[in-house]
Amino acid sequence: MSDGGTARASAFERGGARKAAEGLDHLSGFGNEHSSEALPGALPEGRNSPQRAPLGLYAEQLSGTAFTEPRAENRRSWLYRIRPSAAHPAFTRTGNGALRSAPFTQTVPDPNRLRWDPLPAPAEGTDFLAGLWTLGGNGDVTRRTGVAVHLYHATASMERVFSDADGELLIVPERGGLLLRTEFGLLQVEPGHIALIPRGVRFRVELLDSSARGYVCENYGAPFRLPDLGPIGANGLANARDFRAPVAAYEDVEGPVEVVNKFCGNLWSATYDHSPLDVVAWHGNHVPYAYDLRRFNVMGTLSYDHPDPSIFTVLTSPSDTPGLAGVDFVVFAPRWLVGEDTFRPPYFHRNVMSEYMGLIEGAYDAKAEGFVPGGGSLHNMMSAHGPDRETFERASSAELRPQKIDDGLAFMFETRWPLSLTPQAARAEHLQQGYDDVWRGLERHFRPLH
Repeated sequence: MSDGGTARASAFERGGARKAAEGLDHLSGFGNEHSSEALPGALPEGRNSPQRAPLGLYAEQLSGTAFTEPRAENRRSWLYRIRPSAAHPAFTRTGNGALRSAPFTQTVPDPNRLRWDPLPAPAEGTDFLAGLWTLGGNGDVTRRTGVAVHLYHATASMERVFSDADGELLIVPERGGLLLRTEFGLLQVEPGHIALIPRGVRFRVELLDSSARGYVCENYGAPFRLPDLGPIGANGLANARDFRAPVAAYEDVEGPVEVVNKFCGNLWSATYDHSPLDVVAWHGNHVPYAYDLRRFNVMGTLSYDHPDPSIFTVLTSPSDTPGLAGVDFVVFAPRWLVGEDTFRPPYFHRNVMSEYMGLIEGAYDAKAEGFVPGGGSLHNMMSAHGPDRETFERASSAELRPQKIDDGLAFMFETRWPLSLTPQAARAEHLQQGYDDVWRGLERHFRPLH
């Protein structure tokens, strides 16, 4: 296979992922109207669907939003492919494995603070799709509202192709790099990066290392976008130009290929007689992206107090209420702390939003121990949380010199509704017992003046 030509060998050649990932070209800019062609002349000029598309290709539109949504929110791409997507046999139900979807009704929503260790290692030969394990979520997948939180742990590259009709997938690697072969081309994501696969886009995940582990936010609602900056101005937070979209690449492969489609919460499988990753050219704004979280331009206090975590928002999926997100993706990237007379770690708080937090590397500045890379914590709406006792005592007496926080990389999926657990998450062996103990021993310091 090549980045911009036909694939004459097997599409699933082992050991080729790392080589294919070397020196990938990309397009820059989030939300741009991109265009790319793997072969000169593959893109038609002046129209989307000519009577005969160039090079004998089929013209096909992929719509991520309704046709009539406002231009600023409208997502669609035109694909020029060897075979149309309609050329496939019937799909049949297949097993869901540990993957679950909303509505999550098998457990009672839990107000307790919860924390998990990393997902245990799977059997050898487990690919990304088989390695998906659902922690919980909210909303209703059939009504395109809400979110699901998944983890993945894989030991093998995919030889099948996957697409999700239920939502877009925000992939957060924690261990092991990934090569994403999509209809639009190839993306490489390493730990510390994220990938965003839009609703309905077909892709395959190949491992760049012996195993891979991480987190996935499945967003059923409005597509992720960059947040408005308000008084921050025109620049800051995640810069649009730092998002990488793939250049066109295609597989010209004849032979059986399993294609799995997630639809209304279930997995459906069909065996195609060709690879569906056969898009030779494309243009549009419904495209996959990769982003390096360390390029996030952190805003923060230059005087006093700890800012609200909303100032660390990378991407947001808005709801029908202004300012209330269906889900926000927030990163706690390296930054300087300089606030005077300020308790610098995240403050104690209760929140109408529900927070699932994960750790990519290092340590989180509000938890001294127990919160490890690959693990995660859930603080549902109005559950009281904040720094543990050790962190509180240390931060309350620290000398407030300028301090660089660069020994960890944490993130948060923050959503407007409570996250209900799957039974497998509620009963998981890696669910930590006694998480409440981290706040035990927070002593009374009250000293009345009279």
